[in-house]
Amino acid sequence: MSPIDLDVPADLLLPESGSGPGIVLFQEIFGVTDYIRSRAQDLADLGYVVLVPHLYARLGDPVVEEGGEGLPRAMALLEELDWQQAVEDGVAAVAALRDHPAVEGGVGVLGFCLGGGMAFNVAAVARPAPDALVSYYGSALPNLLGLAPDVTSPSLHHFGDSDTYLPLATVRDIERAVTEGHDDVTFVVHPGGDHAFDNPSPMFHHAEASAAAWEQTATWLASHLPVEASATTR
Repeated sequence: MSPIDLDVPADLLLPESGSGPGIVLFQEIFGVTDYIRSRAQDLADLGYVVLVPHLYARLGDPVVEEGGEGLPRAMALLEELDWQQAVEDGVAAVAALRDHPAVEGGVGVLGFCLGGGMAFNVAAVARPAPDALVSYYGSALPNLLGLAPDVTSPSLHHFGDSDTYLPLATVRDIERAVTEGHDDVTFVVHPGGDHAFDNPSPMFHHAEASAAAWEQTATWLASHLPVEASATTR
């Protein structure tokens, strides 16, 4: 299988069929953790070719504890991250995945927390634009709403109504910005979900919100970035 030519390391996961549409998956603030790797595998199990660029590679590629004592270190890493460089790395990842011989069909972007904002920013500037955008509680979105008119990809956004990092009033501001003037935006606010509700760490996890959001994500991707039936059975 052809390697991915990027300036940062990236994990490539293939579906059982060996080919399919592509998804670039962007990490949380904790790095490319076992959780992110597991979600990448979940997407591969749905039939996607998944690429996970390591956004912290230029910082030594650290992986820190999810929650607890790791949270201050993760917040510090976020401050150290060169956001624009990371966006450029993300755009390059989308382009590289489009060119990969295993990719048949479109290429989407999906991210959690830090990665949710990164996916949104990449969707705003990558050309051609990603064919689909899924953003889970994009923590940088309040500072990126000026880019909303440039995001032409169909998009799905997940937030919790009990997010202590992004209050519900802020979530509603995000909803107005990302839906105005766009025809294909799905915006879901999950009851009881705090920030990072999909992360299995006990500090964050909300089982009902996580399960509902993932089911919605899989269904939405099947509609907007479909895996051909023939590819899943080869």
